[in-house]
Order: sequence, then C-alpha cells, then structure tokens
Amino acid sequence: MSDKLTHFDDQGKAIMVDVGNKSVTRRRALASGEIRMQPTTLRQILDRNIEKGDVFGIARIAGIMAAKQTSSLIPLCHPLALTSVELEFSPQPDEGIVSISAVAKVNGQTGVEMEALTAVSVAALTIYDMCKAIDKMMVIGDICLQEKSGGKSGVFQRS
Repeated sequence: MSDKLTHFDDQGKAIMVDVGNKSVTRRRALASGEIRMQPTTLRQILDRNIEKGDVFGIARIAGIMAAKQTSSLIPLCHPLALTSVELEFSPQPDEGIVSISAVAKVNGQTGVEMEALTAVSVAALTIYDMCKAIDKMMVIGDICLQEKSGGKSGVFQRS
C-alpha cells in the first residue's frame, strides 16, 4: 500500500486522479455496515408492518441508486459504468441489528470501493428514514470496506 495521497498535486491542491493510462481490469468491492434499533422495530420490519412499505426492498433500491450516483456525491470520484451492485440485509431480531453488505463491480480503470461504501450508507439511511417515526434511537455504524480486488494494488481483505 502506498503512503502517498493521490488526490493532491505537488502544491497540495485537490485534484481528480488521472486514470487514463491505467489498464481496464475487473474490479470488485465488498463493504458492510449495520443499523441498530429496538428489537420491536426490527420485528415490525420483518412482519412488514412499517407504514411506509417494504423497508429492505426500498433500502436495496436506494443503495443501488446511490452507488450509481457516487461520483455526484463524492467530489473526486470518477463516474463509473457499474456492471453490478448487490445488497444483502441480515437481520438479527433478538439484538435489533441489521447487518448490511454491498458488492459493487465494474470493468474499469479505477476501483469501486466508494460505490460499495455509498450503497451501504444510503441503504442504512433509508432504513432509518422509513422507521424513524417509531424508533428515534436507531444507530448506524461500523461501515467499512471488507474486500477489494482488481487493479494494480491487487487484493485487500480485512482480517
């Protein structure tokens, strides 16, 4: 891993990295996070008793849409032609925890870590928005990159 920050020029000004000379490779990133809530709130989600609708279904669509808009949200991200974005929700009803994972893929010259992280973040925010009327104590957290592959820097796997 390089110690050099690539988004700054020699004078310290923020720049968008030129990836034009990089090879196109298959790139994949897996991000995860969670949202904690009262167990009764999670039970209502699982029983589909949330007034706003199918919480996980809507959060999945929101996460996919967010991944596709990452370059509009994060100033120095490149716009990417994503080939796939998948989100999974793993509820733990007794603890009131929903683990969220997102996998983003692209054939491109730069990675998809930010797209996977954005998908998880917006999916969690969507769950929060849909349930805030009944549970104001929800907490979003532990959002991180779990794995990435492709490109010159190779494979990363959180241990």
